[in-house]
Amino acid sequence: MKLLKHKGYIGDIQVSIEDDVLHGKLLYVSALVTYEGHSVDEVKASFEEAVDDYLDTCEEKGYQPEVPCKGSFNIRIGHDLHLAAMIKAKEMEISLNEFVTESISKQL
Repeated sequence: MKLLKHKGYIGDIQVSIEDDVLHGKLLYVSALVTYEGHSVDEVKASFEEAVDDYLDTCEEKGYQPEVPCKGSFNIRIGHDLHLAAMIKAKEMEISLNEFVTESISKQL
């Protein structure tokens, strides 16, 4: 999947064969912000315009724009893996949060 990026916001690109159009929406925010175009250049420009419009609208209305991925999330990993991670973090003398952050960072 190809992603678009502008001012810290991320959007996807989907294809509608029936409508002969490229379209997408902002990802990782609850606000529904969409865009479309008939070419890659058009959809990129429409995406950037949509982000700018979202930010302008938030400013005009006095809202704080939503930031993609706030920095915290809940995961379900099962008892055994959770316990093993807690033990490993304790052995390393770091918090579980630090252990998970370091582990994810290594994979990325």
